[in-house]
Amino acid sequence: MTWVTHESSTVYANRWIEVREDQVTGPAGDGIYGVVTMRHPAVFVIALDDEDRICLVTLERYTTGVSIEVPAGGSDGEDPLAAAKRELLEETGYIASDWTPLGTMNALNGIADAPEHVYLARSLTSSDDSTRTQAEEGIDAVTWVPFAEALGMIADGRITDGETVAAIAYAGIHLRRFH
Repeated sequence: MTWVTHESSTVYANRWIEVREDQVTGPAGDGIYGVVTMRHPAVFVIALDDEDRICLVTLERYTTGVSIEVPAGGSDGEDPLAAAKRELLEETGYIASDWTPLGTMNALNGIADAPEHVYLARSLTSSDDSTRTQAEEGIDAVTWVPFAEALGMIADGRITDGETVAAIAYAGIHLRRFH
């Protein structure tokens, strides 16, 4: 069945998102469908060092509490790769000279139009102090864990952020870590 939109109205908007309500006809008949649209795509960075460790950041999310995630953020209208480079620097204090696009995914595609770009960053060097930008981002810790341990953190529930799980999966597929 094809969804049919009869009417659409914006019920909330800010500089990051727009929320609209659509009058629709779908598989269950007529109804209202709420849609969140991200104004700009997000970016996710799998920073992998020479010791095969992934960089993770720990922060407290307003919605879900303490979260362990890969460096990520909004593109704010920038080219996604430029945004990924900026986010890696702001959140970790690292710069990468080797960047590989891993794929594009959609967050919460049942309720949102939120494209996300995933990158693998390698050949990392530490930059100037990022304490100020980490504080602005709400980052409590930056840690480096072996790739296999990151998978274990997903398996045992320490990493629960779905986008981080998906980004690590993209990297694992690219790096041929899954058999």
